[in-house]
Amino acid sequence: MQTNVQATVGKSQLMSQKLKVYFNQMGMLIIFVFLFIVMAIFAPHFLEVNNVLTVLKQLSFTAILAAGMTLVILTGGIDLSVGSILALSGVISVLILNQGMHPLIAILAGAGVGITAGFINGYLTAVPKLPSFIVTLGSMTYIRGLALVISGGYPLVVSDSTFKFLGAGNILGIPTPIYIMTLVYVIIFFILKYTMFGRHVFAIGGNEEAARLTGIKVERTLIKVYAISGLLAGIAGVVLAGRLFSGQPTAGIEYELHAIAAVILGGTSFVGGFGRIQGTIIGVFIIAVLNNGLTLLNVDSYWQKVVTGAVIVAAVLLDRLRSKA
Repeated sequence: MQTNVQATVGKSQLMSQKLKVYFNQMGMLIIFVFLFIVMAIFAPHFLEVNNVLTVLKQLSFTAILAAGMTLVILTGGIDLSVGSILALSGVISVLILNQGMHPLIAILAGAGVGITAGFINGYLTAVPKLPSFIVTLGSMTYIRGLALVISGGYPLVVSDSTFKFLGAGNILGIPTPIYIMTLVYVIIFFILKYTMFGRHVFAIGGNEEAARLTGIKVERTLIKVYAISGLLAGIAGVVLAGRLFSGQPTAGIEYELHAIAAVILGGTSFVGGFGRIQGTIIGVFIIAVLNNGLTLLNVDSYWQKVVTGAVIVAAVLLDRLRSKA
C-alpha cells in the first residue's frame, strides 16, 4: 500500500515538473511571437528574406553552443569555456588546413580540440569534484590564451574553398550553418528523449546522490556531458572559421553568456533536473531577434549590450521565481 502511494506521489511530481516546463516554454514562445511582431512593425527590412536568413545564420553558432550548454545545465553545472573553445578550435583547424592537410582532417582536428577541452572540464568537475564554475572559468582563460599564443594574436586566413563552404556556403538557397544547427538539435533531442544517457542526465540534475545510489555512473556521465559540450563548441568554431574565412583567436567572446541566457530563457532550470532542448532554441531565437531588431532600429551598440545583459539577468530571475513557484 505504502509503495503504491509513493509511486503515485512520484508520478504526480514528475507530471508537475513536465507541466511546469511546458507552460514556461509556451510563455517564452508567446514572448518570442510578440517580440517578432513588434520588430516586424517597427524595424525596417526585418521581414526581408535576406535579413531572415542572416539572422538564422548568425544565431546558428550560439544555438550550437546552447545545445551543449543545455546538457551541462541539466546536470546542475555550468560551462563558461565554450566561447574560448570555439576560438581555439577555429584557429587549430585553419592552422592545420594551411599546412596543406585535407579539409576533413582540419575539421576533425578542430572538433578534437573541442572534445578534449570538454573532457578535461568534465574530469575536473566529476572526479576531484571541483565546482564547474571555477573549472570552466579557468579553462575559459587558458584556452583563450592558447588561441592567442598559437595564432600570434592575429587571424589565420582560410585559403581552401571547401572549408569556406561549411560556414559561408548555401544548399538550395539556405546557408550551410542552418543545416548543421538543425542536425545538432535533432540529435540532442533524440539523446535526451530516447536514450538511457539522456535519462541519466536528468537524474543527476534532479539529485546527484540519489542518482548514484540507483546505480548511475555519475562521474562517467558528467565527463560525457562536458565532452559533448566541448565537441559542439569545437564544431561551432570550425563552422565560424569557414564563415569568417579565418581562424580568429578573439572569436566567441561573450558567446557563452548568450548560450546560458538562451538555455534559461528556454525553461531549463539553472539548478538542473528539468528542461527541454526545444525551449533552448526558442531562447536563442528571442535573443537573436532582439539583437537584430535593435540593430535595424539603429540602437547604439553599447545600449545593445545593456539590453543583452538585462535579458541575462531577467533569465536568471525568471528561473529563480520559477523554482520558488
